[in-house]
Amino acid sequence: MPRFHLEHHKVDAISWLRAAVLGANDGIVSTASLLVGVVAANASHENVLLTGVAGLVAGAMSMATGEYVSVHSQADGEKAALSQEKEELATDPEGEHRELMAIYMRRGLKQETAHQVATQLMAHDALDAHARDELGISETTTARPVQAALVSALSFAVGAALPLAVVWLAPAGVLLEAIVIAALLSLAVLGAVAARTGGANLWKGALRVSLWSSLAMASTAAIGSFFGAAV
Repeated sequence: MPRFHLEHHKVDAISWLRAAVLGANDGIVSTASLLVGVVAANASHENVLLTGVAGLVAGAMSMATGEYVSVHSQADGEKAALSQEKEELATDPEGEHRELMAIYMRRGLKQETAHQVATQLMAHDALDAHARDELGISETTTARPVQAALVSALSFAVGAALPLAVVWLAPAGVLLEAIVIAALLSLAVLGAVAARTGGANLWKGALRVSLWSSLAMASTAAIGSFFGAAV
């Protein structure tokens, strides 16, 4: 009885990692930037808190809707491609066999070996073989709209809750500084965790997300200060 060697690769986590990181990052950045702008405009503590809650709810729903539509479009494309492939297998199995065989030959197999591999894989599950090797559709990469929407909404809400907690706890005199520092620290940790999970460099991941987030908060702070002074 042969023993199989099972491995776990970073790519296995990409499907959920992308939605989770995007949602949490957007939750922190957009909510913190929104709050910084309102604080810079000299709004009351109650209005700042209300603005943050409204931003959390609206942002989570927006992320869920956008992610669902986007990933569902991908799923529709995959479904249409699989349907077309299934029809081609039914009408021209020999042509599909030659097509699969050519794919394996381009990957380095000799003609005889490629013929044997294509024959055995199509005998086992022809559609699965063509989906994976011709279309690039597999269990790892297949689109899951509902999962992506839920992960995005939940991760956005968790991210947005961090600057909101700062507004709730920090003294009014240092509210602006507290939001910025807490947001940047949270984003740096998030970037490092995402980089670690994806097998990339931790420092580059943390620096990349912190830099762009700083620009976002600086922009809203400038706008809030301008309109606050105007009033």
